[in-house]
Amino acid sequence: MKKAIITLAVVVIVLVGFVVFIQNVNLNRIGANQYYVQINQDGKRMENKSDSGEKYVSYEYTLEGFNSKGEEKSLTFTANKELRKDAYLRVYVKGNDVSSYQEVQVGEMPEQAKQKLEGSEQ
Repeated sequence: MKKAIITLAVVVIVLVGFVVFIQNVNLNRIGANQYYVQINQDGKRMENKSDSGEKYVSYEYTLEGFNSKGEEKSLTFTANKELRKDAYLRVYVKGNDVSSYQEVQVGEMPEQAKQKLEGSEQ
C-alpha cells in the first residue's frame, strides 16, 4: 500500500512538472541563436487567408540584427500585430529562419549588440 501511494505521488509530481514546463517554455527558442534588433521602420502589412477562408493581417519586418559578438545578420520575420516603434527585440534564429522573438530592455542586451544598434540609429 505504501509503495502504491509513493508511486502515485511521483507520477503526479512528474505530470505537474511537465505541465508547468510546457506552459512556461517556448520550444521555438531552444537551440536557437540570439540576435538583437530595433524596430526602426513600419512593418509591411500583409493580408492572408487561412484554410477556412478567414482573413488575417500580419506585418513583415526585415531588419539588421546583431548577436552578442556584434556580428550582423539580416533578419526577416512576421508579427501578428504592428510592433512598437523603437522597441528592442531579442530574435531567436534557427538556421536562416526566425523562430521566435521577445521585447527586451536596452540593459538586457549584450554590450556588443547594444553598441552596434545604437551606432546604426544615427
